[in-house]
This record gives sequence, structure tokens and C-alpha cells, in this order.
Amino acid sequence: MTEDRPLLGIVLMLGFCVLAPLGDAVAKLLGGHMPLGMLIFVRFAAQVILLVPLVWGGQRLWRMKGRVLRLTFLRTLLHIGGIGAMFTALKHLPLADAVAIAFVMPFIMLLIGKFILDEEVGARRIIACIVGFGGTLLVIQPSFAAVGLHALWPLAVAVIFAFFMMVTRQIAKETDPIGLQAVSGAMACALLAPLLLIGDAFDIEGLEIVAPDLWISFLMASIGVLGTGAHLLMTWSLRYAPAATLAPMQYLEIPVATLFGWLIFSEFPNSMAAAGIVITVAAGLYVILREQAVARRAAKDAMPQSPA
Repeated sequence: MTEDRPLLGIVLMLGFCVLAPLGDAVAKLLGGHMPLGMLIFVRFAAQVILLVPLVWGGQRLWRMKGRVLRLTFLRTLLHIGGIGAMFTALKHLPLADAVAIAFVMPFIMLLIGKFILDEEVGARRIIACIVGFGGTLLVIQPSFAAVGLHALWPLAVAVIFAFFMMVTRQIAKETDPIGLQAVSGAMACALLAPLLLIGDAFDIEGLEIVAPDLWISFLMASIGVLGTGAHLLMTWSLRYAPAATLAPMQYLEIPVATLFGWLIFSEFPNSMAAAGIVITVAAGLYVILREQAVARRAAKDAMPQSPA
């Protein structure tokens, strides 16, 4: 059992909150230079290259069968779709706006839990979801006016990754997180490689195979390294600090994405989008804190009572 070291867990989560939007920034840089299919393939190929040695060297659990294997395959499809939607969003939207809109995911997960999984969700959390979604609409509105339906891509990201997280929950206790990522990366490469070959043969837009120059190759490799590194930092942070401590910190991705958007692309949210980001973050933090309060109360009620 790993000893709790909250400060180390917080530092690792801070690293995640820097690497994840930095990876998105690199993907945005490459969006106008490389086909989408190649960007996604390289993202997963780097994941395999980085994680397979950790799996073999650490003798981690990676063999899967039956239900776990089927859910891992579904999780991989969702992961491909989510990354593809995010990379597409970044081609058309400011970095901070795309990241902020995608943070509607906790609200979608809550609604999925209530209406699909029949979980108990109180009225206050439902109201927070409505308020948070209203904030998201404020972020979407200026982007929608500028780029039309492309402004909805981050919503697709949120929906896909909400289901991705639901599937991950179903197998999390039966798999090693690094082994799961290594297997998922290999599955993604096996699915994407023939698609790229077919797409290149028939000149399908987004699935062409293009030879990058040295600088573009470096940036493409960086996407995989940053994405995989961010995931590892998040995984390791959860080993040293409770999820309840770390969950609110993930919203730091939004100001970090805003900073990268300003430094790299000279982008900054307008007043309406900024107000929407504040509302979305506030509502999201309320949902997280409310979930924690409900979990603490349930744990307290489940404790055996001392005899009178």
C-alpha cells in the first residue's frame, strides 16, 4: 500500500495541468500542417513506445480477456474519437475556449449517472449542471458566431470522454492503469494503421499519409510524449493523494490553457467567454465539492455504530 503524500500528489497534478494544455497547444500548432489521422496515430504510437517498457520492466498486469477486453476495446474507440474531436476543435477555436467548453464533461457524467445508470443525484447538483452548461453556452456563443458549427466540437469531446470515464470506471479495479494504457495504445495503432493506408490510397481527406519535415516530426512526437506524460502524472498523483483533494485542481487547466493561448497564439477570451469560463468553473467546483460531501456522509452512515 502506497503511503499518502498529499503534497507530492498535488505537485504531480500541477504537472498534469501544465502538460495537458501544452499538448493541446502543440496539436493546435500542427492542425494546419498535418492530416488529423496521422496526428492521432502518432499520439498513440508514442504512448505505446513509452509505456510498453514500463509494463514489461515492472511486470505489470496487461493480459485481458472476456468482459475486460471488450470494454478496453470500447474504451479505445472512445479515446480515439475524443482525441480526434479535440484536435479538430483546436483547428477552429481558441485554445482556452476549446478546453473550457470541454470541461462540461463532469456535468454530462452526472446526468449520465442519473438518467442512464439510475444513480441518485440531488436537485442542487442538477441545478449546478444547468448553471455550468449555461456558462459553457456563454463560451460557445462568440466562437459559434466566428466559426459556426465547429464551435460544438468541444461538446463532442465532453460527451465522448464522459462515456470514456464511465467505461474506465467499469474496469479500473480489474486492470493496472499503465498496462491498460499500453494495451489501449496498441489497439489504437492496430485500428488506425489500416485506416491510414486505405485513406492514403483513396485520397480521403484527413487520412492521408504525409512525410513531415524534421521540425514537424519533433512537434508530432511531442504530442505523444506530452499526452502520455500528462496521463502518467495524473495516475501517479492519485497514488499519493486522495481523488477528493486532486479533482478540483484539474480546473487549473483552463487558466494554463489561457496563458498558452496568449503566449503562443495571441488569443485571449473576450468578456462573454471569460464570464462563461468563470461560471463553468464555479459550477464544476460546486459539483465536485457536493459529490465529496455526499460520499463522506455515505461513508459515515456505513460505519458501524458503537453500542450505547
